[in-house]
Amino acid sequence: MSTVPAPEPSGPFEARYLAFLATVQNLRPSLHRYCSRMTGSVLDGEDVVQDALFEAYRKLDQYDESRPMGPWLFRIAHNRCIDLLRRRGVRVEAESVAMEPDRVEPSEPAVLGLGRALERMVSHLPPKERACVLLKDVFDYTLEEIAELVDSTVGGVKAALQRGRAKLAGLSEHAPQPAPQDPEAHRLLHLYVERFNRRDWDKVRELISDDARLRVADRFRGAVKESPYFGNYERWDKPWRLAEGTLDGQPVVIVLLRDDRGQFIPNAVVHLEITGGLIQNIRDYVHCPWLLDAATSLAVRPAFEN
Repeated sequence: MSTVPAPEPSGPFEARYLAFLATVQNLRPSLHRYCSRMTGSVLDGEDVVQDALFEAYRKLDQYDESRPMGPWLFRIAHNRCIDLLRRRGVRVEAESVAMEPDRVEPSEPAVLGLGRALERMVSHLPPKERACVLLKDVFDYTLEEIAELVDSTVGGVKAALQRGRAKLAGLSEHAPQPAPQDPEAHRLLHLYVERFNRRDWDKVRELISDDARLRVADRFRGAVKESPYFGNYERWDKPWRLAEGTLDGQPVVIVLLRDDRGQFIPNAVVHLEITGGLIQNIRDYVHCPWLLDAATSLAVRPAFEN
């Protein structure tokens, strides 16, 4: 299932569609950066961007052409981020922040001008403060634009900025630490990588549940058993192998490609969701190599470094 389908646009819709593609091409890195910081994960951020772009495409006939398309896409992505955060169980936090009085103390702290390391710390903030700090101090939106994007008032945005900046000033900049991994999940991840590298697809399938789901960037979304997933890797004309590792402290499978010096270097990641001793969900980001640049940390297990 493609996030942005390839129709045969015609008539008035064609110009709108071409404008959409041009805007997405220029704005996509910023959208991913924003969604990654909002969700606290470069992988979840990519999923949100893909879903947001698909939603925007379906709503192109509702788009007001008298207004810039960029903020419209940001608003859709922002709402998707909030939905994700609420599904994670922060609904009470998000709603309580939204209900705080829209007021600003007489003295406001100076703009942080967030550095990359501190930018990643915004995940410690409540959603409204997180969004306002990112949109103002990272993406340089005006207060009025931010108010429209987050469905607030200028006063509310100023108050959220003050609270968020004050909290960030008290945080130390550090890379995320790897979370303890379940031994069974670690064993399954190791087997998956080992069998995948042997191209032993029957043995790989033994690790995957019958109803497991697969998402490959914006190329495919559906049941693993209905996809050409393993065959695509088998036919890949680039020298590759998989390795175990972590991305921002999260256990992942790392796709390594051989460079001109004969060394295997990280190119992309695959995330496996494991439940009940079987893989239930595969998210493959092999078509999204930019995720590695957006990550705070990437570690490959030594045995597979080259």
